[in-house]
Amino acid sequence: MPHPSPAAPSTPSAGPLRLLAALAAAAALVPGSALADSGKLLLTGGVSTIEGVAGGGLTPWAVTGSYGSEGEWGATAFATRSVTQDYALNVAGAAASFDERYELSIARQTFNTGPTGTALGLPGLKLQQDILGLKWRLAGDAVLDSDRWMPQIAVGAEFKRTDAGGLAATLTALGAADQGVDIYLSATKLFLAPGILVNGTLRATRANQNGLLGFGGTEHKRYTLQPEVSIAWLLRKDLAIGAEYRVKPDNLNPSVLGSGLREEDWKDLFVAWTPSKHLSLTLAWVDLGRIVPAVVPQRQTGAYLSAQVAF
Repeated sequence: MPHPSPAAPSTPSAGPLRLLAALAAAAALVPGSALADSGKLLLTGGVSTIEGVAGGGLTPWAVTGSYGSEGEWGATAFATRSVTQDYALNVAGAAASFDERYELSIARQTFNTGPTGTALGLPGLKLQQDILGLKWRLAGDAVLDSDRWMPQIAVGAEFKRTDAGGLAATLTALGAADQGVDIYLSATKLFLAPGILVNGTLRATRANQNGLLGFGGTEHKRYTLQPEVSIAWLLRKDLAIGAEYRVKPDNLNPSVLGSGLREEDWKDLFVAWTPSKHLSLTLAWVDLGRIVPAVVPQRQTGAYLSAQVAF
């Protein structure tokens, strides 16, 4: 199939920008007495992932979002924009946590398919996905156990439903369902003295491209275990740099399209800045590999920007 001329990434939609502005204003207006304000350290609650749960940008950690401590409620809201050579992803969501042990999150993803949609005869095609997340801390405390080898451990579930629009019939023909559940186990270890945080996650999943292309396929119907790794270095109490690597399943390869839907691993390099406990900004370089390489063969690399407010 001939490769179409790459289209310039679309400009950020007004919706995410309005949400970012509203979240920043809310953080400034909410009185301090209404916010969870324990002694938790900056950045120890992570940021919001693209799936809405607390962690890095691409992978969940064992921590719960916000700065609510034992016996306290906390909440976060976020908006994320990521743009590569041919695609754009907008995500918005919120999470609530209690007792530094339980977390409930929601997120909506909107993926602009750019030149791929046009090449498939579906110009302007956008894929949408709603995600409901549940997380339960099983053991450990990342901060209090920082002088021991015991990590903080949590189990989580992400209930996903995708709306592929005009592409839905094709995905169904390829054996992909429009709903799925990811189950994961995360372990987060904070080495407080050098300011190093390490996280490992093992995910049981059938999701294709995080679920945006459905779940499973004719040749691959079973769940597979996929590892994810994050490392962050706290340069100072309000600033961290790090990297993530997320191994992906490859359920739609091969298919009737041969290797045209081959899926590759995701990775990023990020910097996170938290000027206060109520606002954090994350900027990253992301590499999503080749997405639908039969149509757009080049690697999809680009920028990632996320803003989170915490209450």
